[in-house]
Amino acid sequence: MAAYREHITFSSLLGAAVGGAAVAVGEFTPVQGALAGILTGLGGMLPDLDSDTGKPLREICGLTAALVPLLLMHRLLAWARGDMDKAMLLAIGLYAALRYGGASLLAAATVHRGMFHSVPAMLIAGELGFLGYMSPDLRVKALMGASIAAGFLSHLVLDEVYSVEWSGRRLRLKESAGSALKWSGTNWRANAVTYGLLFTLTYGIVVDGQTTLTLPRRAPNARGSDKSAGSDAWRQADEDDGGDAPLFR
Repeated sequence: MAAYREHITFSSLLGAAVGGAAVAVGEFTPVQGALAGILTGLGGMLPDLDSDTGKPLREICGLTAALVPLLLMHRLLAWARGDMDKAMLLAIGLYAALRYGGASLLAAATVHRGMFHSVPAMLIAGELGFLGYMSPDLRVKALMGASIAAGFLSHLVLDEVYSVEWSGRRLRLKESAGSALKWSGTNWRANAVTYGLLFTLTYGIVVDGQTTLTLPRRAPNARGSDKSAGSDAWRQADEDDGGDAPLFR
């Protein structure tokens, strides 16, 4: 299998390409492109969260614990009702839970090269990114989710490439061949949990997408104005005529 250095180098280069393409071709903002590139690089490290010990695991857990609260900052602010102090407290608590509790939980509940190294796990990682990133624009949410999935996939592909050995005369497959790009493992409980989570998150994306695409009108306030004090997307929805206002045309 590929070493930690190969994975982080490959996913970082891929992240630079993804970020540049998002800005140049996808017409996303430079900030969104930079964030997509960072998430791609992080996604390339995620499969190794099932490692039992070692420096790579500590670094991956620390990096994941730091970036997840940043990715969820919009949601943390919403949960804190706009109170920045409360949002910061939630972010610190989330970091501590992931940094110190997450590693121990993963070590106890996973085995290396189990279902964490699989195509369904890649899809789950991308869906979590989509649902976790709060934005009224489905394109932006899809970019963030796809970036994580792309980085995750790069790890799986690189592991499979390194499982092929050239002896000078013929190709030989190592025992690890096929253990990364797989759809199921040998443990039926792990398979059941993985696919249960995948189907649940897929349903959540369908619901989230319908909610994002259609914003309900707010009732007029006491002064007779039906304009909210929310984001520009909500104000635009209130200015449109009749019923639910589609956010994207």
